[in-house]
Amino acid sequence: MSTGVVAARALLWVVAAVLAVRQAAAVLDKPAGSRLIDLETWTGPGGVLHVTGSLYGHGSTFTGTPFAGLVLKPLARSAEQALGVTWTLGTLLLVAAVGVIAARALPGRIPVPAAPVAVSLLMVSLPVRNSFHLGQTSIIPVLLVLLGCFVARGEPFAGLLVGLGAALQPAVVLFVPLLWLTGRRKAAVTSLAAFAGFSALAWGVLPADSRTYWVHHLAGVGLGEPAAGLANQSLHGALLRFGAHGPWGIALAAVLAAAVILTGLRRAVRYAKDGQLLLAVAVTGCVAVAVSPTAWQYQLMWILLALAGRVGQRARDRLVWPVVVVLVMTLPGTVLLPNMDTLEPVRDNVPLLAALAAACVVPFLSRTSPYFDRPVPTDYAQSVPARFRRVPLAAPVWRRLVGRPNLVLELLVIRVGYSAYSWIRLAAAADPATARAHGREVHSLERALHIDIEHWANHAVMHVGWFRDFLDFYYETFHFAFPLGILAVLYWRSPANYRWARSSLSFATLLALVGFWFFPLAPPRLMPGLGFIDTVHGPQDLAHPSYGAMTALTNQYAAMPSLHFGWSLWCGVTVIMLAPKLWMKLVALLDPLFTLSAIIATANHWVLDAFGGAAVVAAGFALTYLLGGPRRLLTGIGEGVGRISGRDLTAVLAPDPFPVTSVPSTGRSRAGGPALPDRPAPAEGPEPPGPCDGPDLPERSPSPPR
Repeated sequence: MSTGVVAARALLWVVAAVLAVRQAAAVLDKPAGSRLIDLETWTGPGGVLHVTGSLYGHGSTFTGTPFAGLVLKPLARSAEQALGVTWTLGTLLLVAAVGVIAARALPGRIPVPAAPVAVSLLMVSLPVRNSFHLGQTSIIPVLLVLLGCFVARGEPFAGLLVGLGAALQPAVVLFVPLLWLTGRRKAAVTSLAAFAGFSALAWGVLPADSRTYWVHHLAGVGLGEPAAGLANQSLHGALLRFGAHGPWGIALAAVLAAAVILTGLRRAVRYAKDGQLLLAVAVTGCVAVAVSPTAWQYQLMWILLALAGRVGQRARDRLVWPVVVVLVMTLPGTVLLPNMDTLEPVRDNVPLLAALAAACVVPFLSRTSPYFDRPVPTDYAQSVPARFRRVPLAAPVWRRLVGRPNLVLELLVIRVGYSAYSWIRLAAAADPATARAHGREVHSLERALHIDIEHWANHAVMHVGWFRDFLDFYYETFHFAFPLGILAVLYWRSPANYRWARSSLSFATLLALVGFWFFPLAPPRLMPGLGFIDTVHGPQDLAHPSYGAMTALTNQYAAMPSLHFGWSLWCGVTVIMLAPKLWMKLVALLDPLFTLSAIIATANHWVLDAFGGAAVVAAGFALTYLLGGPRRLLTGIGEGVGRISGRDLTAVLAPDPFPVTSVPSTGRSRAGGPALPDRPAPAEGPEPPGPCDGPDLPERSPSPPR
């Protein structure tokens, strides 16, 4: 093993350890009563844990099986403080064990050390964080199933472990048919017998609680939170949220559950026979999540195990499924999807939809597929030679792609990136006194430079009602519409230019966050004594500058730099550089002009804020240039440069409104390959080449599997 691989593995384990310590500290730093809150059932006078009365009595938050309550009874002799430390450290060990076993069960070649990556992903996932906070036992059934499937020797012992897991979480019973249908019939029979035996033992010791759990609540339905709550990510919970109550709702849930079980188990058996037993376990677990009467957030770890499956024949699509799973399992639905009424049914059921997709829909590759270990490679290109030869260009890890990025992955990254931007912007809020002090400094500087036109412009538009209404509408509407529209056009018409434009806009936005954080600035409308009129939001009490709920959603003092103007300037520059017609370039100038007028006249920004917005946009373009090289790409085909398919060259060779320029190249490529061949001149003939004719390119035949 090379030194670099050893160092990378060690670094990944350090990251996993840091995340584990951070998770433990987040639990133990909380005062008693605010941590391990589902164990309050066991907390008695003086902090001593004990059990009195029913597990599911009045005020109880316990939702586990009676057998789980029986197992927890020995904790009656422990003190709460000792339990908090022991429980948290024990949970860390359980999570690490799950990650290591799952990593070792992965089939095929793994490009990175899988164990530390798996442990890190588990530590930051919502199910594990929820288990830590609540003090739940939901990690134990997952670990028992993995031990039974991958570690235990002998079918009876493996079946005993799976049956014990089913006694703790009844939905694990679905692994019995998986064992039976994959030829492990002794393990299946032992699992079923163990589940029945452990449940009967609990019934004998706790008959009233067992009757409450299995009969009155139908395997726990209604215990703890209401079954219709968002925390219940099962088909039953989703149907209740959609209003499917009563007998017909139960019948519909039963029919859908039967369909999911049939489809999911058939797929799981197929993957198990294909040599992907971990994927079969994950698919079965996702079926259990979907068909359980209640599937709380801390019981959703099975979805994360679905990362074992590989999806997509092309390398550029291979990351879509892992990214979707990681985002669903680490971020709330409000971050993944916009807060729109039409998306509410999807946003409220994102984990359930991920479980259903893994169980029934996602086309995981078979190990016999030639693309399982070697997907179709991605086409790369190079930038044209730089004009500024002394400026170092192109970071070693920055490779220029020609084809379109995967749309699902792109939309997810944009949405999550904007959510992170909004959160940081809100977290950068400062006290009003500091922001107003900075406002006075900016106003004084503008007066010294004789550019303090905000007051004049603000009062001038108040006398022209239609113009004021137009600027108010423009300020509130086009800030997002124009950048998203331009990105959409570029994505469809010129993917290479889309990547360049998207990168420059992202860098500009990240740099703006630095200004929001270190220089909170009150806009003119929030400066007392200067006589500004807030035309967009209406009158404001400057002694208490708050818009109620709005202040909790956005930072009122994130004014320097102005991203309203910065993004509009980015729109103008992008269209001017790429549009083929002069009138398009001239129209593109209107957006930054109208935006500048709107932010000044509505008293939402100072003039210097616009200079700040222009500065971050310029820096965004500069960073993109330094890291990736010039925008234009070479279209020659040579070794070490990357291959460009004929389909990708359509935008290059045709008169596209957003062309990718082709130029001859001499010398060695920046990637270290041989020199690019000059493009041959068209042969003389009676007819000149047509506008879409280009140089002859070698046809790409499908490469055989390697």
